[in-house]
Amino acid sequence: MLLLKKRVKINAFFLFFVKAIIYSDFLSSLILLADEKLIIKNSCCGSISSKGEFLLKKLNESDVESLWLSHQHVNWETGKPDKSVNYKGPGRKTHCSAFAAAMAKQFDIYMLRPPEHSQILLASAQIKWFKSSEGIQKGWKPVESTKEAQTLANEGNFVVASFESPEPKKPGHIAIIRPSEKSLELLNSQGPDVTQAGSTNKISWYVKAAFQYHKGAWPNGIKYYFHTIEKFK
Repeated sequence: MLLLKKRVKINAFFLFFVKAIIYSDFLSSLILLADEKLIIKNSCCGSISSKGEFLLKKLNESDVESLWLSHQHVNWETGKPDKSVNYKGPGRKTHCSAFAAAMAKQFDIYMLRPPEHSQILLASAQIKWFKSSEGIQKGWKPVESTKEAQTLANEGNFVVASFESPEPKKPGHIAIIRPSEKSLELLNSQGPDVTQAGSTNKISWYVKAAFQYHKGAWPNGIKYYFHTIEKFK
């Protein structure tokens, strides 16, 4: 009889312990769900769609922090050095425009690139091209605001932030908007999130920092353009 009572107590304790674990897991799930909803609610530009997640995955897999490095001459499409380490000629400073064009090509999107234009001063040339009849015909459209730019990226569109240098012999800059559920406060202070090559190669950064070396760029000198993505595979 005593042994039976002990077993009942042990079983009751075990049942209580199991229930406590289940309740704890349930409570944790509720907290995570509430946090997720809060993030989405506080997002400036809506949640990231499945297409946006695919775009984000491709950007994260670009290896841009190891490729398209400045002070090397690189293959525009792969970002790998294509000349010797002793090469001192033109086309080796930064590669923001080559990276943007290479990523666009992965989605079957054309933007001005080699061989139609060399890598030298390509960013400013791309910005002029976006506004040209050819650029418009190829599907590029202007974006009116930072909020629209971030929203379009979250929806899975290919969006770029760009600055055309006012000095013809100095480079401009271009970066790809990456999907992000950042707050409106951060959007206003930082601009949209970006992935870029340049003086600093970054998988995840933001417009204000990315364009900091270009006088007159942030905030009003930066122009945004987008192209719909049809290829999701």
